[in-house]
Amino acid sequence: MKALVCIGHVPDTTSKIKFTNNNTKFDSTDIQYIIGPYEELALTRLLEIGGLHITVVNVGQKETETTLRKALAMGANDAVRVDAEPTDAMFVAKQIAEVFKIGNYDLVVTGKESIDYNGGQVDGMIAGFLDIDSVSGASKFEIINDKAVIEREIDGGREIIEAKFPFVTSAGKGFAHEPKIPNMRGIMMARRKKLKIMPAFEQEQATKTGTFYLPDAKPKCKMVQADNVQELVTLLHEEAKII
Repeated sequence: MKALVCIGHVPDTTSKIKFTNNNTKFDSTDIQYIIGPYEELALTRLLEIGGLHITVVNVGQKETETTLRKALAMGANDAVRVDAEPTDAMFVAKQIAEVFKIGNYDLVVTGKESIDYNGGQVDGMIAGFLDIDSVSGASKFEIINDKAVIEREIDGGREIIEAKFPFVTSAGKGFAHEPKIPNMRGIMMARRKKLKIMPAFEQEQATKTGTFYLPDAKPKCKMVQADNVQELVTLLHEEAKII
């Protein structure tokens, strides 16, 4: 069975975020990039299951290859980089769908969302391009008797779904207990594993970024004496405006 795992190339969560070009473009200067945490969980779980040929894929330019190499060091069999700037979710989904068709895969796994743009759109769009089923936000994943058994959280409980291959799923919290850390042997072997570079497939850009902005700075903390309930109520009502 062949699985295609989508690998996000995202800023480390400790990065200081800035924008350029009149706040229309993310400033990548001095940014450390990592595999998206949800994608790490997705890859880890498929490696735990075993018996799968796992290809990792990223839509991006040459700088994303270090992130793909880390995924190879974790244990993926090979990697594909679609050589293009990922302009929006639909463009990315189109590229991954075409890679899926060429490789004749049985399964696509994405993270439930990237931690930079937090769109949560790519998995559903891939399924739409391929006309196959999609199960989003999976918290557990098993393969039993040639079927996938997926658990996900819903309002007030959990839902268990059986899915036939091929299909698309997105990994959320709990998909794996913790991401696999590459060992030295894996890092050395990753240097020899195949990384295929493909040209982009034609897809019209569906969206355009208007502007980015940073959240307002948090106000200073105000301390209130424990016995001064009236002052606390006044502050919550007039300044915090939450009551």
